[in-house]
Amino acid sequence: MTALTTDERLYPDCDPLNVEGRLTEEEKAPLRRLRRMLDETARPLLEEYWEAGEFPHQLDGPLRDLNLMAPEELTVGGGEPRALYHGFRIFELARTDASLATYYTAQAGLFRTACRVGGTAEQFAAWDPAITTFEMTGVFCLTEPEHGSDIAGGLATSARREGDEWILDGAKRWIGGAFSADYLAVFARDTADGQVKGFLVERGAEGVHLEKIRGKTSLRMMQNAHITLDGVRVPESLRLGNVNSFKDVAAMLRAMRSDVAWIATGIQAGAYEAALRYVRSREQFGRSLGSFQLVQEKLARMLGNVTASLSLVAGLAERQQEGIFRDEDSALAKMWISLHMRDTVALAREVVGGNGITLATDVARFHADAEAVYSYEGTHEINALVVGRSITGKSAFA
Repeated sequence: MTALTTDERLYPDCDPLNVEGRLTEEEKAPLRRLRRMLDETARPLLEEYWEAGEFPHQLDGPLRDLNLMAPEELTVGGGEPRALYHGFRIFELARTDASLATYYTAQAGLFRTACRVGGTAEQFAAWDPAITTFEMTGVFCLTEPEHGSDIAGGLATSARREGDEWILDGAKRWIGGAFSADYLAVFARDTADGQVKGFLVERGAEGVHLEKIRGKTSLRMMQNAHITLDGVRVPESLRLGNVNSFKDVAAMLRAMRSDVAWIATGIQAGAYEAALRYVRSREQFGRSLGSFQLVQEKLARMLGNVTASLSLVAGLAERQQEGIFRDEDSALAKMWISLHMRDTVALAREVVGGNGITLATDVARFHADAEAVYSYEGTHEINALVVGRSITGKSAFA
């Protein structure tokens, strides 16, 4: 596949309003490198590994070597990449594959945010250089076997202090990327004051047991773990110093939920582009499939969904770049975009017909993977209640 040149649009088919035009050329450069790696190295592996339900870890090195968290062009003089660049980085990964995007953001989004927001300034300064280069890898462990949407009040994993150590007992579930992580950012309830605290637990520590969740029909490449913690000892130095209640965890979720909205937008773009490739090459009744009115109507609806979603996440990124992080903003983006993602991937499957249930067209992957993204980082209903509370000033949570 021919590499993009600097004067070519990154998303000519799925971004008619040219939202990518808000990116600088310096921001587009690492995205072009990512595109080349995904097209040349990742895409040939996707069908085989999705079918097998395994992650292609031979991509770990190429992803790490791209240095996407701190590309040289964007960190000259100690600068930090803009939120819009971070969003398009996720978008580019997700338009190729949702598991790739989820796997990468487990490190670059979830774990890094846990350390940035939950750690003290000293902790983050010590850890972040290694996090950005993947020398220190980790995942975010909040959801439990019996507590998902009600995790704020229901979190059952316990932490008990004993001298300069903490002893953790409990279980976490649906933790993506845990098998290859160095650390598990575990959130547990302090038995002394009943408040939630955060800890970096070494994956290989005594008392930590990981079990692969099997039988998934969505995000099949992503390895999700059921984690059991049985008397796990963690030194005080690995307690996240700024996590003293669930409000502090909520601050992390406020910053991270927009990442999922970008993933949902990228899935739509990938499904739309796959459907478009198909109708441009397929003939029925002696005519191009793309020449039929009903097909064009579906393509138009899909493009509308992608365009609106991309505009929404870009606006959210620019707002967060200004330092404005509101629960209702990220919840609205995740809720609305995930809902329309479902519509987009369903239309893509309709357009591709019977071939839409095979991996060969890519549509089936996006169609299946969308279901997991629809639910994680807050279900549709929970996010709707967050937005509704902001609109009315009244909480409708049970």
